[in-house]
Amino acid sequence: MRTGILNVRPSIIPGFGVTFGITLTLLSVIVLIPLSAVFIRAAGLGWQGFVAVALSDRALQAYRLSFGAAAIAALINAVFGLLTAWVLVRYRFPGRRLVSALVDLPFALPTAVAGIALTALYAPNGWIGGVLAPWGIDVAFTPLGVVIALVFVGLPFVVRTVEPVLADLGLDVEEAAASLGATRWQTFARVILPALGPALLTGFALAFARGVGEYGSVIFIAGNMPYRTEIAPLLIVVQLEQHNIAGATAIAVTMLVASFILLLFTNLLQNWQRRRTLA
Repeated sequence: MRTGILNVRPSIIPGFGVTFGITLTLLSVIVLIPLSAVFIRAAGLGWQGFVAVALSDRALQAYRLSFGAAAIAALINAVFGLLTAWVLVRYRFPGRRLVSALVDLPFALPTAVAGIALTALYAPNGWIGGVLAPWGIDVAFTPLGVVIALVFVGLPFVVRTVEPVLADLGLDVEEAAASLGATRWQTFARVILPALGPALLTGFALAFARGVGEYGSVIFIAGNMPYRTEIAPLLIVVQLEQHNIAGATAIAVTMLVASFILLLFTNLLQNWQRRRTLA
């Protein structure tokens, strides 16, 4: 006979009420309250003052570079991150653990160190930049350099997101598709890619979010020229250096809202693809 009481498995973690309260408190202190303070400070400018700062020509160009370069870098990482994860999961070769460790290097390496290293490599007198310069290809102090820096910092997000899903997708799936007469391309496009789609989109979203807010690895190789290679995070720092805190928060709010909308769209697309795959 049922008593109507919900049976809950015993756990070493406290009950739902305690854990939910702790979670909500931490999220409020760490995320919600600071973000609310940013919105409140930006609201002090008034609508006209907010538009004058957040939607100025200089700010719009900085948004265009930050979001555009982050999107391009995330797309590049989606392709090469999937390829890297495939090699690490599907093949066994000498030095595999070393290659896997190198993938995580951007996580551990200070971003300023990465920016200096990339600038030294791609400057006109650098090892790679010196080879590209005679061909008329400038990397350092151009938007292309910003993209390269964001590719560097964003690659691990795609690889580490796709890798466990690919490891769970056994070779028997590919063998079954081949036994049914599917070509390699058909197996990849109709079997492998749909299964990896949600994880790949997640890696893309993480790489994109990291790229939009990246600062340390970009400012050295970008050159920071207004209206050309100035990223939005640097523009926020410029406003702070001018003691214009309200203007800095206005630009930060604009970036926050735009990033939230793009990430929300990505998550909706990811959920749609997951439901389509399960159906």
